[in-house]
Amino acid sequence: MKEVRRSDREITRQESINILDSAEYGVLSTVGNDGQPYGVPLSYVYKGDSIYFHCAISGHKLENIEHNAKVSFCVVGKTKILPDKFGTEYESVVVFGRASEVHGAVRHDALMWLLEKYCSDFIEESKRYIEQKDKITKVFKIEIDRISGKARR
Repeated sequence: MKEVRRSDREITRQESINILDSAEYGVLSTVGNDGQPYGVPLSYVYKGDSIYFHCAISGHKLENIEHNAKVSFCVVGKTKILPDKFGTEYESVVVFGRASEVHGAVRHDALMWLLEKYCSDFIEESKRYIEQKDKITKVFKIEIDRISGKARR
């Protein structure tokens, strides 16, 4: 793996995890069997050194993951444009790992973690929604091989 080019802006693993915990969404990047990269924004949750997301039972990203489970996942935390400095304050994290579908208790836990992150005031309603959509929903886990975080603050 390549090192961070601007090592003066590299942040610690714990700072990177804090950004993963607090960011609203991330961009999952995959590669198709034709070599074409594909990035798609999605909701996610970070737990136990892994990232979990849910999706439909078919689609472009699933075809790509089936072809090649290696993925990257990028989140951007707080930003602030600095026009007088021709720059931006930012914090970002890129995760590299492998995506795989999860089942059983892990799948259930991941869906609950997503509910807690995005719908904490509507847990009971969300549980019913999950039951309704259960057969048309898949849940994936990205097992993290490497985390790279940078910030300009």
